[in-house]
Amino acid sequence: MTEKFIYRLIVFSLLMVALTSCGNGLNKRLTLWRNDKIPYGTYYAYNNLQYLFTKADIETNDQSPKTFYEHENSSAYIIIGHSVRPDENELKAILNHAIAGNHVFISAMDISENLLDSFKLKVSESYPDYFHDSLTVSVLDPVSDDSLKFTYPGARLDNYFTQMDSSVTNILGRSKNGYANFVKFTYQGGGTVMIHLAPGALTNFFLLHKQNKKYYDLVLSPIPDTVENVIWDDYYRHHMDGNDYGSKSAFSKLATFLENDVLRWAFWLTIILFSIIYLFESKRKQRIIPSIKKLNNTSLDFVKTIGRLYYQRKDNKNLASKISTHFLGYVRTTYNMSTSQLDEDFANRLAFKSGYPVTLVKEVIGAIGKMEESYVVTDEELLVFSDKIDTFINKA
Repeated sequence: MTEKFIYRLIVFSLLMVALTSCGNGLNKRLTLWRNDKIPYGTYYAYNNLQYLFTKADIETNDQSPKTFYEHENSSAYIIIGHSVRPDENELKAILNHAIAGNHVFISAMDISENLLDSFKLKVSESYPDYFHDSLTVSVLDPVSDDSLKFTYPGARLDNYFTQMDSSVTNILGRSKNGYANFVKFTYQGGGTVMIHLAPGALTNFFLLHKQNKKYYDLVLSPIPDTVENVIWDDYYRHHMDGNDYGSKSAFSKLATFLENDVLRWAFWLTIILFSIIYLFESKRKQRIIPSIKKLNNTSLDFVKTIGRLYYQRKDNKNLASKISTHFLGYVRTTYNMSTSQLDEDFANRLAFKSGYPVTLVKEVIGAIGKMEESYVVTDEELLVFSDKIDTFINKA
């Protein structure tokens, strides 16, 4: 390639980076979508249902509640979205579901009047400036009966109740200013309806901030862990009256993008530069690019070299300790995680960040603990332990 072509390519690359970043680096799309690992998705909340309800079948539903099969005293229906506005028939189906002994959990900032009127509720109609504030919420701990406070520096995605009937309303959580934002209603048959106005507290960003995972556990604790079915709703997330930030078409996103004068000029300049590069360079015959040998994993080679030295000395216990130390150092530098406590929360976070199955991560953590507690480590145990560590580093 000529120097001129390289220069053009660099300019093009820089512009594309500027177009795709457009901000401080934090993805601010408010999708609340169970498959999104971005800050304001609900991937963590959805995938941790299996650990809260170990005996239940986790299902997803993208149909209107009118099509529900009525589970008798055995299911929980979970709705998380920006807006939840059921029509009269859908509302009737939701309430009948709870009256039959099931449990309904709704988390949204915008709730329809017919749903609020069913429980004599009113909510605030003034919304906060989402990205120029932080979110602080509290929730009741059913074991200690204390109110525990949680916070994070992200978007303030919450609302609060301004009116309720205290004779039938059980307040479970409050907003930063002490207003109720999480309430529960219980039917004679044991079914419940819970309305939660802070969906921001169920996003990946909030739950992975410090120890905020406990908030998630406490919010869903009123649902018995004996339920046989947990139904995660996709229907209302797809029907949010135009507020579904995660499912806009590519054309509407581009139209919004081009409304900004600076970004519009940058976009068209990029198109022009790309066209010039194509016209002037498309006829040039590019030389064959030599294949470059893949760089060795020097860190892994180092561990293997040290391993052979210790293995020749038959100091298996010391070698296992060295392997553990290297692995924990790798986790700290690669995933920016503290390794002071190798508990279940650590394993879940490592699995989330690395994409490695959580069951296999727990096996690795368990193997490290076993090596530390063992007085003598056999050759076979050492090889099995080393294979687990190597597999994680190569595949994670």
